[in-house]
Amino acid sequence: HFVSGLEFDLATSLVGQPLVRQQVMKGVREFLENPNPEKPLVMSFHGSTGTGKTYVSSMLIRYLFQKGLQSPYVHHFSPIVHFPHAEQIEQYKESLKHWIQGNLTNCGRSAFLFDEMDKMHPGLIDVIIPFLGPSWVVYGTNYRKAIFIFISNAGGEQINNVTLALWHARKDREEITLQDLEPAISKAMFENPQSGFWKSGIINEHLIDFVVPFLPLKHHHVKQCVVSELVQQGLEVRLGVVQEVADSIPYFPEEEKLFSSTGCKTVASRISFFF
Repeated sequence: HFVSGLEFDLATSLVGQPLVRQQVMKGVREFLENPNPEKPLVMSFHGSTGTGKTYVSSMLIRYLFQKGLQSPYVHHFSPIVHFPHAEQIEQYKESLKHWIQGNLTNCGRSAFLFDEMDKMHPGLIDVIIPFLGPSWVVYGTNYRKAIFIFISNAGGEQINNVTLALWHARKDREEITLQDLEPAISKAMFENPQSGFWKSGIINEHLIDFVVPFLPLKHHHVKQCVVSELVQQGLEVRLGVVQEVADSIPYFPEEEKLFSSTGCKTVASRISFFF
């Protein structure tokens, strides 16, 4: 059963993200077990670079669609590629609306991934709103089995600060709850003019079902990433190399050097220095 496959993969391959596992599984399970969902599944992934946002979204898509990200029912938007020019925003709005509408007419069970929401022009995301709510039919399309995933660095800094504060308060990362992080994330989404969600109806209308916070990664998490990367590249796992790669990455804050500044992002490219 694919749900248990996804659960297993999240448990074994995703490093240091207990909350992500819990939120994603809850969202996917409820959504897929419901033959008549009243609205699409809308998830928003938040966290700083290299903490696993893209990794989890592609893992999810791989389980949901036979060809994964290559599936004709999976649509991936990146603001820098698809919506680069602020002055063409009205055109982008039109084409985005038609694109989603057309694809949902083809297949109600489609997935739409929006990368780097923090680089999305404010106002653009509002054309998606009619597709996200609980109304039955929009523009003649029944679209309630669709999945929308927003990926954003917005809130990353706030998540890092809260995680750090909780660490100082001797709270284990396994004990961090969504309630600990949610206020900080919505502040970042709401009040930051750089965020694609800025003044967006998505937030006011509570259309996001699951806010998924990705925590900053510690040294031992980075080591786990190094090990899996070595295995994946078919290289020998030497403890010295694992240690050296993990040590070569910058950590913050200055004094404690607790969390990796780039998560696991640069691990793969750093390994090549040692082989």
